[in-house]
Amino acid sequence: MFITNAFAAAAPATPVDTLMGSLPLIVIFVLFWFMIIRPQMKRGKEQAKMIAALQKGDEIITSGGQVGRVVKIDEQFIGLEIADGIVTLIQKSTVQTMLPKGTIKSI
Repeated sequence: MFITNAFAAAAPATPVDTLMGSLPLIVIFVLFWFMIIRPQMKRGKEQAKMIAALQKGDEIITSGGQVGRVVKIDEQFIGLEIADGIVTLIQKSTVQTMLPKGTIKSI
């Protein structure tokens, strides 16, 4: 009456159970890789290629929204002419987009 029932211990986990338990984590990582990490790396490579190809006379937009023409290129900085005779120095890494020639005149 006062004695509790004794039950058998559960079977140890098999390798198949361990794989099935970690499968959702693997799937989530693969999805993150293809949906977030890989496109971001590709965009970064394209951005670096565009910055390396900058030349005098190119028209660009910076990440801060400035539109101008490249008049000087150094190792880390670019001279950006934002109006006639007004040149500002910006970092190369802030270049966001290269515009087609003649875009500034049409604005």
